[in-house]
Amino acid sequence: MQNKKVVLISIVVLIAIFVGGGYFYKNSQSEKMVTMSKEQALLFQRPYSLVVGKKEAKVQLVEFFDPACGTCAQFHPLVKEKIKKSNGNIKIVYRYAPFHKNSNYAVKMLEGARAQGLFMETLDFMFSTQKYWVEHHVVNPQKLWRMLPKVEGLDMEKLGKFMNDPKADEIIKQDLADAEKLKVTQTPEYFVNGKPLATFGLKNLMDLIDSAL
Repeated sequence: MQNKKVVLISIVVLIAIFVGGGYFYKNSQSEKMVTMSKEQALLFQRPYSLVVGKKEAKVQLVEFFDPACGTCAQFHPLVKEKIKKSNGNIKIVYRYAPFHKNSNYAVKMLEGARAQGLFMETLDFMFSTQKYWVEHHVVNPQKLWRMLPKVEGLDMEKLGKFMNDPKADEIIKQDLADAEKLKVTQTPEYFVNGKPLATFGLKNLMDLIDSAL
């Protein structure tokens, strides 16, 4: 009788350990998934990333772009218009992928303009004048620099000081590291709520955004 009690108690203890272990495992796995989710989210949007649109927007559109990219310039006004017509349902996260030679200088100038609250005005200007400062897919930093005073309100002296600040270099480095992990090999590259654009094309991009709205 005593042996039966010992066996019964042992079984109860084993079941408790099994259940408790299972709970702990599931809990740890859940925490692991949350951590992975946060890490994955950071690949698309870093704390420093420039975001245009409402924080709670239904659709997060992430664009890896290069100021010297011709296709980026073509898509830019069309994507802006799409966002404008979304009634706040789309936000865009701008990430850098300066794949063209010397394009990092253009990015640094753009970040310097951003520090003055003139990111979009400068980006619009860069894209509209791209043919004057990009030669055979290579950025001519001197030509771009001489043109930037045309951006209304841009303080060139402040911009000059910013060019020596390593902050922009760190942003470029991180964006390129994230781009590599997300297998971004060309620009523009888009992600809609974390989903990549499987087949490149304006209509495919608009369809992917519409499917998420």
